[in-house]
Amino acid sequence: MSSHSYISNPKNDDIYININGDLLHRSEAKISVFDSGFLLGDGVWEGIRLHNSKLVFINEHLERLFNSAHGISIDIPLSKEAIIFEIEKVLHKNSMIDDVHIRLIISRGNKVTPYQNPNANIGPINFVIIPEHKKTNPEIYLNGITIGRVQTIRPPDNILSTHFNTLSKLNCIQASIEANKLNYDEGIMNDPNGNVSTCNSTNLFFIKDKQVWTSTGEFCLNGITRSKAILICYKNGIVCNQTNFTFEDVKNCEEAFVTGTFAGIIPVSKIEGRNLQSTNPDSMVNKIRLLYNEHVQYSISSK
Repeated sequence: MSSHSYISNPKNDDIYININGDLLHRSEAKISVFDSGFLLGDGVWEGIRLHNSKLVFINEHLERLFNSAHGISIDIPLSKEAIIFEIEKVLHKNSMIDDVHIRLIISRGNKVTPYQNPNANIGPINFVIIPEHKKTNPEIYLNGITIGRVQTIRPPDNILSTHFNTLSKLNCIQASIEANKLNYDEGIMNDPNGNVSTCNSTNLFFIKDKQVWTSTGEFCLNGITRSKAILICYKNGIVCNQTNFTFEDVKNCEEAFVTGTFAGIIPVSKIEGRNLQSTNPDSMVNKIRLLYNEHVQYSISSK
C-alpha cells in the first residue's frame, strides 16, 4: 500500500499520448535523448484528475505550472486555453471521461549537446500529456498508510524553491528510498530549520486535541489539495494551525493525513509503528475527507 496505490487497468496498454500536439500510441510515444528533461530533469510538470468529464481544479494547476516555469526561466509559448485544448484532444482520442490521471510535462526542449547551460538549447519546449485510466485503490482509505521520519530535508530557496514543481525530484526520491528502507510508505521530511515540512510525495497534516496542524508551507510544494484541505477546515469551523513545529510537538497526535492530487485525503494509520485513529469511520480525518470529496463534486458540477 502507498499514497499512490491504484487499480491496474489493461486499457492503459493501448492509450494515446500527446507529444507536442501529435497523438501517438503508447508503443510509439518517444522523446529525443537530447531533451532537457531526460538529460537534466530540466522542466516542470502537473498531475491533473479528470472526473465526470471535468478537469478538477484545472485553473489552479495551470497557474502553478506557469509559476513553476517562470521560476526556472522557461517560457511556455502556449496559453492556458491552448494547453486545455491539447489535454482535451488526447482525452477524446482515448475516449476518457472519468477516473483519469493526467501527467502534463513541459521541458526546456532539445539541446545541441548534453550540457546543463540553457544556451545549449536549440529549439522550443517539449510538452507531453500522458493520460491514464487510474482509479485509487479504495483499500487505502480503509487501511491508511504508514509514515516516519527520514534524514533527507527540504532545501531552502537559495538551493531550489520547493514551490517550483520541477522534473528534478531527486530530493524527494532520496527521501522515498530512505522511507522504503524503514518500511514506511512515506517519509516525513523536515525543513532546513528542523521543523516538520512535508512527506516525500504528499503534503502532511496532524490532528492533536481536535486541532489540525500543518507546516507554514514555506518549504513544501504549494499543493492544490493541501490548499483545499486548509480551506475546508476554515469553512467548517475546524481549527487549522499553519505554523512551525517539530516532530516532538505532534508525536502523540491522535490522527494524521496526507494530501495529493491523485488520492485526495489519505489517512495515516501508523507513525513509526504507533497506531493512530485516522481510519476510524468517526475520525476527524474521515470527516475532512468526505468534505473534500463534496468540494470536488461541487467544483465540477458548477462548471
